[in-house]
Amino acid sequence: MYQIPTFECDNKPEAIAILTSGGDSPGMNPAIRGVVRAALHHGIKVYGVHKGYSGLIIGDLQEMNSASVTNIVQRGGTILKSDRCLAFKDPEVRYQAAEILKEKGIDSLVVIGGDGSLTGAHLLAAENDIRVIGLPGTIDNDIYGTDDTIGFDTAVNTALDAIDKIRDTALSHESLFLVEVMGRNSGFIATHVGIACGAEMIVVPEYEVQIESICFQLASNREQGKGSSGIIVVAEGQTPGLTYSLATQLKQHNQSAKVCILGHIQRGGSPTGHDRVLASCLGASAVDYLCAGYNDVMIGVKNGQIVDTPLKQVIEKGKQLDEALFERALLLHK
Repeated sequence: MYQIPTFECDNKPEAIAILTSGGDSPGMNPAIRGVVRAALHHGIKVYGVHKGYSGLIIGDLQEMNSASVTNIVQRGGTILKSDRCLAFKDPEVRYQAAEILKEKGIDSLVVIGGDGSLTGAHLLAAENDIRVIGLPGTIDNDIYGTDDTIGFDTAVNTALDAIDKIRDTALSHESLFLVEVMGRNSGFIATHVGIACGAEMIVVPEYEVQIESICFQLASNREQGKGSSGIIVVAEGQTPGLTYSLATQLKQHNQSAKVCILGHIQRGGSPTGHDRVLASCLGASAVDYLCAGYNDVMIGVKNGQIVDTPLKQVIEKGKQLDEALFERALLLHK
């Protein structure tokens, strides 16, 4: 499935630590397994950090072996646990974390997480003599430098499974449902889910919501006798209660809609085969890149090839929703 680069292992680390940070995503466990098994293959000690950066700054590390990652590829979440560590924004705290790693003979760290976690990874590498590799672990698929992120495919399929059930009620009662999916700042999940479920409309943070336009389109479709799925997919956005607000506004325009918020079920569950393969390949590749002397980069996939992108670029550029894809989604819903 992926074109995997090969390197000479001429800069092998003494020992590698691995942590998962921020929101959990399905596929983190296969990524952990990939790192551990690849490191052991090269004769490198590997340590798991419990609860992300919060565990790192207190030295909560444990050496891992092959048995540590047996039968975890099918499990959602992360066996290492995760956390959001505000203290890690402090340079002094990052320095102390680096010293803890060095005291244990660890010179390299693999961080699996989203943009906030990868920002911490970049700063740790830039400020201290620790080599760091990042892996894109987030269901939002909003990380620059990779076409795909660990957990995105599973989240989309989890949302689709729920919507297929909601659709039964929507069609039986000829009702309109606003189904909220995750995506505070990006509409990747909403757009992919909307296309895959045949939604009537999609609402994403990247484009302003025009209630009048939505209502006109709904009324026009009914007048013309066009088929209706009864489903509008809404990305949660940054404003709490956005979907309920949309339902209220629709009602004011004589369009009654029920609200169903999928919430955190999108983060859980067994990862799909796609996410297991992606995560396993990225995890093992992280070790290959460390052995080749790479530092301060994220390993992702572009056009079917495993690639590296400087973490500084990853956190500065951000990834935008493909406008052509969103326009295609709108076309399919007319």
